[in-house]
Amino acid sequence: MRSSVWFIANCALILCTHRRTGGAKGQRQCSESDYYYEYTECDSTGSRWRVAIPHIPEACTGLPEPVRGTECTFSCAAGEFLEMSAQECTQCAAGSYSLGSGIRFDQWDSMPAGFSSLATSLENSPQGDDGITCNSSSWVPQGNYMESNRDECTVSLIYAVHLKKLGSVSFDYQYPDNNLLFEFFIQNDQCQEMDQTTDNKWIKLTNHGEWATHTVNLKSGTNILYWRTGGVLMGTKVVKPVLLKNIQIEGVAYTSECFPCKPGTLSRVPGSSACESCPRDTYSGHGASSCTRCTTSTQYASEGSAACKDRPPCSKKDYFQIHTACDNEGKTQVIYKWIMPKICLEDVAGAQTLPPSGEREPCPPCNPGFYNNDTATCSPCPPGTYSDGTKPCERCPAGTEATLGYEYKWWNVLPANMKSSCFNVGNSKCDGMNGWEVAGDHMQSGAGSSDNDYLILNIHVPGFKLPMSISNHSVTEFGRITFEFETSCKADCDLYFMMDVNRKSTTVVESWEGSKPRQTYTHVVTKNASISYTWAFQRTNQPSDVRRQVNDVARIYSVTVSNAVDGVSSGCRACALSSQPSSSTCVPCPAGHYIDTRTNKCTECPPDTHLLSHVTPGPEACKPCGPGSKSDKDHSLCYNDCYFNHTDGNVSLTFDFSHLGSVGSLMNGPSFTSKGTKYFHLFNIGLCGGKGHLATCTDNVTDLSIADSQREKGEGANAVRTFICQSTIIPATGRGFHTALASQSINLADIFLGATVESTLDGIKATPESFPQTSKKVPDVNFYYRSLEATSSCESGRSAVVTLRCNPERTTKGELSVPSQCPAGTCDGCTFQFLWESSGACPTCTERDHHSIEGACKGGHQDVLHVWNEPKLCMGGVSLPEKKTLPCDSMDFWTRLGAGLGAFTAVLLVSLTCYFWKKNKRLEYKYSRLVISANKECEMPGADSCAVMEGENDGDLEDEVVYTKPSLLGKLKAIASKGNGEHYENVQLNSSHSKALVWS
Repeated sequence: MRSSVWFIANCALILCTHRRTGGAKGQRQCSESDYYYEYTECDSTGSRWRVAIPHIPEACTGLPEPVRGTECTFSCAAGEFLEMSAQECTQCAAGSYSLGSGIRFDQWDSMPAGFSSLATSLENSPQGDDGITCNSSSWVPQGNYMESNRDECTVSLIYAVHLKKLGSVSFDYQYPDNNLLFEFFIQNDQCQEMDQTTDNKWIKLTNHGEWATHTVNLKSGTNILYWRTGGVLMGTKVVKPVLLKNIQIEGVAYTSECFPCKPGTLSRVPGSSACESCPRDTYSGHGASSCTRCTTSTQYASEGSAACKDRPPCSKKDYFQIHTACDNEGKTQVIYKWIMPKICLEDVAGAQTLPPSGEREPCPPCNPGFYNNDTATCSPCPPGTYSDGTKPCERCPAGTEATLGYEYKWWNVLPANMKSSCFNVGNSKCDGMNGWEVAGDHMQSGAGSSDNDYLILNIHVPGFKLPMSISNHSVTEFGRITFEFETSCKADCDLYFMMDVNRKSTTVVESWEGSKPRQTYTHVVTKNASISYTWAFQRTNQPSDVRRQVNDVARIYSVTVSNAVDGVSSGCRACALSSQPSSSTCVPCPAGHYIDTRTNKCTECPPDTHLLSHVTPGPEACKPCGPGSKSDKDHSLCYNDCYFNHTDGNVSLTFDFSHLGSVGSLMNGPSFTSKGTKYFHLFNIGLCGGKGHLATCTDNVTDLSIADSQREKGEGANAVRTFICQSTIIPATGRGFHTALASQSINLADIFLGATVESTLDGIKATPESFPQTSKKVPDVNFYYRSLEATSSCESGRSAVVTLRCNPERTTKGELSVPSQCPAGTCDGCTFQFLWESSGACPTCTERDHHSIEGACKGGHQDVLHVWNEPKLCMGGVSLPEKKTLPCDSMDFWTRLGAGLGAFTAVLLVSLTCYFWKKNKRLEYKYSRLVISANKECEMPGADSCAVMEGENDGDLEDEVVYTKPSLLGKLKAIASKGNGEHYENVQLNSSHSKALVWS
């Protein structure tokens, strides 16, 4: 922007020469008010010229001639400015200030000259009117600071400056919400981004209400400064905006004028390099050298005020109650105090007076681990002793050790390791206000100086110490912090629970918006480090400088921290004793061992069980692993070793999932927010294996205090290392950011429950209908996981099911997918479903998965081939047997023999058929003869039978028949008896005559 100034200066030099030659006859002579001085660009020798620039071109004539200016390296000291007429440094007058070689912007009633706000079009949006949705997004001046946009639009605050020498830029900021990305970078006049380290570009998070300072070095020449914000992902909660103030730029070489002090500040003496705030109950205007007192009887003004305000009548919003400390008689009482500084009036109509103090009441008991030894205060029990808070401290009996930690449930005074404070959004701290107040059986948020103040409660834990019995274990849980709370609000209040590991970066663990019923929240500590836990309560997220919602309150009823290294003891825990006789010294157990409370000896957990470190010692501390899982050698966790067996009837299937690899990844989407921001969900799944095969998700923006090697190992404050984790990915294109961004890494599964073909396990249900299966020859194998980290929406923690499906058309690595109706992997935000289709998910091949094919016999030989059953639904395992070639002569002999036997059998059957047919005809003939003869010879009545008389021919004898048709068996018997020469026939005549028996 400054380059245009130099262009105008050069043009003015030519214009002056033209006017001297008579080009402006008849114009008036220029006075000092008609022009100002400016320097030309420095030449190669480091020289420059001072030229006069008219305020209105051609308004007058006779501008001063150009003269040689000061050296390009010349600069004035702080509190001075360069008086261009004499080209000498001059002190600033009282009521103004100067940085000498720099400029400062600390007044934000409106956008300062030279600043601009630019919203970037969301090019990734599927809609066509992307840019229109972000037109209303902008940086907004709020008096003492600039406030960024509160949506996912990318908005830049831009300022261009031309430096004569090396310089720097510094600014104060608040950046409490990692749902909003915040970067600062610099471009030259060719719009090329200058080299910056990652630490300088991506701004680190700050605590709620606290201001941090960021400083970056600048090169000489044109520098275009960008403060850019953009939402990661907008949910139901309102994002906390970035606040910016006190921008200071060094390296401009000189300033030709001093800056007047902003209202509410003053500079008392000439040559000031900064302005100071007016004291309380005083005010000042623009460029003041002194502050004016308010009429304190009817007016007030806070520190740094630009005007006085009328004092309102006192109301309930102007006082609060506290519990006094216990006195020597063990009594306390509720008293009321005015919120200081007191700004209300008691002696006006409608004003409320301060309520009288309450009656003296017995003090509540001491908190567990403390005792009251007939004094007014509670003292911690000595090491090795314990107390429940109502009794004197006692020493733990033999075979036990004192547990360490804190259990606060009585709030007569603020505990020694807790601090309360109040931070005003626009300033550093609230005026003499405490953030939280003790109230007997609970802590509650204080009044604050305005509704958008952050009311802070902090507890610091320097480290954690595991019980002696498990101190040598490879544990994943070092302690727990549990608190019971509730919120009651009419406005859009927020309660934040945050943690700061090793004083590096504060991150929000969980937050609650609006009124919430009384409930308990637990956070598991997975790293032994110095941790500060913070509760921050804000009544409204909107700018405010008054108290209207003072009745909106947050209450904390109890806070419990286990295994705190500086904690006290509220009880005793069984420990293992030394093996020496009569020893009462507690010793650590080996990894995977629990304490047998009967013998006080270390006992190893049974196979395929894992040790729970937070439960009471005993066999119950060893929890069995689920189906299809085993425990590591330390019994610290259960996992699947990539092998799974399933038996259905007499068929046994063996699966080897090691072909799928150690960690699988799925990036689903894209998805779009309401304003069109494109984002993806990246899931990393460590399917099987122990601690060395877990998945890792990291934030590449808000976790800049660690090295890349540490980030890959999941060692950062915002890194997640578990079985299944998720990150939100925003692509680089279309947002103005120069790299893909990973943020909001969360833990989905840190406990492996088991692997089974069943659709339910431990209360978690798989949804087979979400992934329709075309073939059911090979069952799906479901891996069940759970995360015990509770959230405001998932009180029991999250759960996940990974369904492994055999698909021979997929690669060995396979492909992950989520249900089509739940593109984020979950439909309720708590249960996640994944399908992993792969040929590597098919069972191991066995002999039943292939069959043989016999070739034709050629040249006395025959080939025997083995091929897989189609479709091939197996992987690895046995191989196909090699092709075999066998002789086939023996096969021809048996074929001919079989054909001969078949022909002989056929001829025999035909012969027997013909024989019996002929025999049957003869029998029919005999039967006819017998019927005829019976009609002729046996006509007289009375005869019971007719017989063939002796002397008849043999042919007639052979024609003996029976009246009824004999059976085949009878025929065969008759033939057999005839062949032996001994035969007789019983012939039964079925006629109208009497029956007769014939012998022959």
